[in-house]
Amino acid sequence: MRAICVVLSLSISVFASAQATQAPDAYAARVAKVLKATPLIDGHNDWAETLHDREDHWGSTVDLHDLNKGKYFDHTDINLLRKGMVGGQFWSVYVSALQPEVDQVKNTLDQIDIVHQFVARYPDTFALARTAADVRRIHKSGRIASLMGAEGGGQIDNDLSVLRIYNELGIGYLTLTHVKTIAWADSANDEPIHGGLTPFGKAVVHELNRLGMLVDISHVSPAVMKDAIATSRAPVFFSHSSARALNDHPRNVPDDILRLVGSTGGVVMANALPLYISEPLRQWTAERAGEEAKFKLLYIGQPDRMKVALAAWDGAHPQPVATLEQMADHIDHIAKIAGKDHVGIGADFYYGAGPKGFEDVSCYPALLA
Repeated sequence: MRAICVVLSLSISVFASAQATQAPDAYAARVAKVLKATPLIDGHNDWAETLHDREDHWGSTVDLHDLNKGKYFDHTDINLLRKGMVGGQFWSVYVSALQPEVDQVKNTLDQIDIVHQFVARYPDTFALARTAADVRRIHKSGRIASLMGAEGGGQIDNDLSVLRIYNELGIGYLTLTHVKTIAWADSANDEPIHGGLTPFGKAVVHELNRLGMLVDISHVSPAVMKDAIATSRAPVFFSHSSARALNDHPRNVPDDILRLVGSTGGVVMANALPLYISEPLRQWTAERAGEEAKFKLLYIGQPDRMKVALAAWDGAHPQPVATLEQMADHIDHIAKIAGKDHVGIGADFYYGAGPKGFEDVSCYPALLA
């Protein structure tokens, strides 16, 4: 898995190294040529969770070629992946960090099974990969290299033997936390209690190194980011995080960490979620939440008046629209601070809709153009 870091940002680097002298429409053929030769690898897609959660594993039985025209809208299906010229995908096996950790283990195994099932059902489209060599071989064969990552340290239930079993089943990275601070690491989305990694947290990082798994520091606090980089014997990466200098969400990466990642050979894979890429949207979301809380207090027991007041506020304060161009700005910033060899894409589809112009997995060529 360590060699994957070399491949993660190849397609971005190819474009970053060239002068932008062509009109946008002229890029289409160039993008297609590059993506045919170089595997575009996305660091994070929650398709497995979606297939698992809908109607008790219907993802095991329905046709996955064209879900957008079927019963459900989806950001991912086989036709969209082909249109987007995706060469490799880390399928996130995410489970809620708010449930008991022993349940997280069981649900993680369920989602690993979902990935194995759809890869087995469509062998002409997908193939499991563990190394950079696997990715290149599978991409050359015209298929999509399928890797997996477990999105949250709670999913190992404080037990390194669980981590080792995940590795045997094909998990290639562990995100050290999700939205909840756990017994051995602080989350960016929760109150810090450890000030970084505990001794057991550092042991987790060393075991990931020993197993050849990637250390993913998306979702963790800045102190954990620094501890993980200092502790790891191999480059770390962010599977789906953007630049905090452009959007001050705690999920994003500060410039000092970007420099550390670049200097130690890691990769930051830019997130596509509007709340993480658009600072105006982040500000608007916080302001609207404050107004909603105020109206609920002003109109206790009067839900209709509360709704009217909130609707009036919405009318006077239109929601900002996040765009593909803003996502490209994050990629440019990461490349500028960390270095062009240290930036990739981790769109995070399924946690929410992407920005305008990058709505699903067919849109990678548009982003590169």
